Amino acid sequence: MSQYESLFTPFSIGNCEIKNRFVLEPMEGTNIIDWLQETKFRGNEVHDYYIERAKNNIGLIIPGMIPLRSLLQAKWLPDHPEVFKDVKPLMDEIHSYGAKVFFQIGAGWGRALTANDMFQKINGNRIVKEICKPILNMDKLLISASENSNRWIDTLKHRELTKEEIQEFVQGYAIVAKYCKDAGVDGVEVHAVHEGYLMDEFTTRYTNHRLDEYGGSFENRYRFAKEVVEAIKEKCGKDYPVSIRFSVCSKTKGFQKGAVPQDHSYIEVGRDLEEGIKAAQYLEQAGYDMLNADNGTYDAWYWSHPPVYMPLNCNLNEAMEIKPYVNIPVVCAGRMQPDAADFAISEGKLDGIGIGRQFLTDPETVTKILENREEDILPCISCHNVCLPVALNPKKGVALDGESASTQGHCALNPVTFAEKKYQLKKTEQPEDIAIVGGGIGGMCAAILLKKRGHNPVIYEKNSQLGGVFIAASAPSFKEKDKQLLKWYIRQIKELNIEVHLETEIEQITNLKEEKVIICTGAKPRNLHIENSIEAIDYLKGTEVGNHVLVIGGGLTGCEIAYDLALKGKKPVILELQDDILKVKNLCMANSTCLKDLLDYYHVPVYVQSSFVSWDGKRATISTPDSDKIILCDSIITSCGYISDPLNITKDQKRKYDRYTKRMKNRFKNKLPEPAYISMENKKVYLLGDCNQVGNLKTVIWSAYDLAYKL
Repeated sequence: MSQYESLFTPFSIGNCEIKNRFVLEPMEGTNIIDWLQETKFRGNEVHDYYIERAKNNIGLIIPGMIPLRSLLQAKWLPDHPEVFKDVKPLMDEIHSYGAKVFFQIGAGWGRALTANDMFQKINGNRIVKEICKPILNMDKLLISASENSNRWIDTLKHRELTKEEIQEFVQGYAIVAKYCKDAGVDGVEVHAVHEGYLMDEFTTRYTNHRLDEYGGSFENRYRFAKEVVEAIKEKCGKDYPVSIRFSVCSKTKGFQKGAVPQDHSYIEVGRDLEEGIKAAQYLEQAGYDMLNADNGTYDAWYWSHPPVYMPLNCNLNEAMEIKPYVNIPVVCAGRMQPDAADFAISEGKLDGIGIGRQFLTDPETVTKILENREEDILPCISCHNVCLPVALNPKKGVALDGESASTQGHCALNPVTFAEKKYQLKKTEQPEDIAIVGGGIGGMCAAILLKKRGHNPVIYEKNSQLGGVFIAASAPSFKEKDKQLLKWYIRQIKELNIEVHLETEIEQITNLKEEKVIICTGAKPRNLHIENSIEAIDYLKGTEVGNHVLVIGGGLTGCEIAYDLALKGKKPVILELQDDILKVKNLCMANSTCLKDLLDYYHVPVYVQSSFVSWDGKRATISTPDSDKIILCDSIITSCGYISDPLNITKDQKRKYDRYTKRMKNRFKNKLPEPAYISMENKKVYLLGDCNQVGNLKTVIWSAYDLAYKL
């Protein structure tokens, strides 16, 4: 039995008993009903994902939100009962493992609609707007509790929802809830008084300026949510369970302004804790059977989608604050950890642990907790690189390229998620000795997979320990899960008895005895040749710095270093050539906004469109758009990007390798292509990770899977 006994006790939502306290939270890209773009049940794409997690002891599964109105063509879900015709077999199969399922139904995004400049162009031209209406109906999409600016593009306006439209939504919830009940779904969750979505915009004063019965007083602002549960209960029966997604506190200073956890003096413009307690009681009285709780709005998005910079269990205190005031179950989500949840549940301060991204990373999480094998859990590191790569361009709105959009809801650390058919680990019929030059994350990942397939990988690492650049990357105090990930990889290498040669630098590939060689030697930093400056990796490995530190480079690494310096009481300054910091492709806005807000909270000066001029050891001169400035500076850290370093591969060999790789990628979009290799005497040489193309953990790990599954 698990050391966390409370987590494996049953609890009830209305008359629906859940076998344990684990709740799989709804996430973008995990919908069972793919209603955003077309009318269909997603079928096989989600079947394996949910069955694998049901098999692994999750008590309650809540798939991603089903909006009542589709994004494209503005289809109205209550008019399409046929969408649910294939749901029941999946429900029956999930039930066979003892799990229960609630479908989450939502009125939509309101001003949080992820808009880009295309929306702006369409909405700003009356003729184009009319032509596009059959595909993108702006009048149906750009709605809010009152007239409000879009969260992403200030100049894009959302109109006030009419009372007739509110009632249409109220009845729509009830009709779709009945479809769910008839399809064998155990209950529904109303989306929600949560995260600043449409219904939540009615509840908060800073987004609701209505003068009718849906605005003004507390009861008026929560009327929409009350009427929805009443309509569902009338349609489906009093005993049909209805949960509500509920943000206890908004943690919001104003439009596009969140409050970081360290800020205890901000003025709340949304729902504070006092109102959160009152709202929890009101929603229970209205008829809701569970509060699925967290904090935040889209203006303070990092509370609802906490990145690595947010504390573990970041929403737990507020969830526990409301528990004494209600008699219905309270579940909490937000980087939740089993030890904290077990303690809270055992003390009667919480009823369930809500987990989202961790279940993307490791579907066996609950099973491993049950079997006291926590060290075997592949940890989520809250990177959002793949599950939610919603980047923000201040001028263009939400920027999400085609590849990122197609894999949203997947996992950077585990490409098998939502691709179980593609990545089926099969034993090789021809075991081989395969050399791996470089023992970073990419090299270790490839070695683990090759070993599991029956090959004999051998790792050659020039340093005294495995981990490569990730040792430095995981160094800051807020990288607890990165450190845990590194330990997980090293443990796997040891458990699988993979041969490792440390302090072994390979100068000539041709000297290796293995006929197949994977090079994963990483990248080398760009050198600015500033005398006595410190490169980012050297700082992260422990090189001492002074009190006044100039960080040259405002990318992700540079900004994280500046934050780390601020936490240590130093006085960092960021210098960036571009017009903004953190201009990183597919860096989720929850991550970038949180880091920016933290830098602002610690008063870290940021100079953009600026460059380094000189340094005398005590002061640095920098060039800004306005003038040259002199700043106190007793240390300089450079973080200006990295260049691929593929050992002794020639430029011509690399060009041919890249051409083949690109051709195969275009030809095999949904299957694993044959990997490119470089012939070198009697060897086949493969490039993996940053030594091939500088990327992130997603590109390294996914490439390792693609390569290891084909060798």
